[in-house]
Amino acid sequence: MSALVLALAAGAVVGLALGALGGGGSVLAVPALIYLLGFTPAAATTASLIIVTATSITALYAHARTGAVRWRAGALFAAAGLLPAAAAGAAAARLPQPVLTAAFAAVAALAAVRMLRPGPADSGPAVGDRAVAVRPVKVAGTGAGLGALTGLLGVGGGFLTVPALVTVAAFEMRAAVGTSLLVIAANSLASLATRGATTAGVDWGLIAPFTGAAILGAWDGKRLATRVGGTRLKRTFAILLLAVAAFMLVDAVA
Repeated sequence: MSALVLALAAGAVVGLALGALGGGGSVLAVPALIYLLGFTPAAATTASLIIVTATSITALYAHARTGAVRWRAGALFAAAGLLPAAAAGAAAARLPQPVLTAAFAAVAALAAVRMLRPGPADSGPAVGDRAVAVRPVKVAGTGAGLGALTGLLGVGGGFLTVPALVTVAAFEMRAAVGTSLLVIAANSLASLATRGATTAGVDWGLIAPFTGAAILGAWDGKRLATRVGGTRLKRTFAILLLAVAAFMLVDAVA
């Protein structure tokens, strides 16, 4: 099977996951780039950031048209993560490849566990526009942590950003999903700005079709979610993600 076909297939799967689940699909992009398309871990995280940025901006536009993005609050949340994202992006290029792979495997496993058990974003009550006490220090710390995760591992972190916006910033789910795309896009761009050296290992002839397939797949993912059901999709995706994480961990320590 040619690399182009693999890139299109992998991009479609990533897009389906993003569209159906609202986050987590980018966690599949890095292992797909490494094990299917032959990217190094450092190049794969950089390529993943490109894919995440493009798909996030596209989805952000769609959510903004429906009024589901809180621009001011999202910008403040994202601002706390810009410097950590840039610093982590620069550090990622200097980490040993096995360490980077093992760290990514750990985050993928965390994402899978997060999806298997209900959390605030899944079962908590919608807070709407009620007055809720929000601690600025806690918001800034959470935003910085998410920025560092995005910069280091090349993942959007939607599986963490959405529940963080719900629990820390007191967003209702609809606004959290839309605003998370703003946070993810900003952090991804900040990290890419410091990764000029690692883009040399990125095959743009594969990344372009991968990204295009992911964007198109995201629209199909939304329709899939209405037919199959979010809970069933999450469980299936989580099991797949656990298998991928286990494989990457074994590969890192072998």
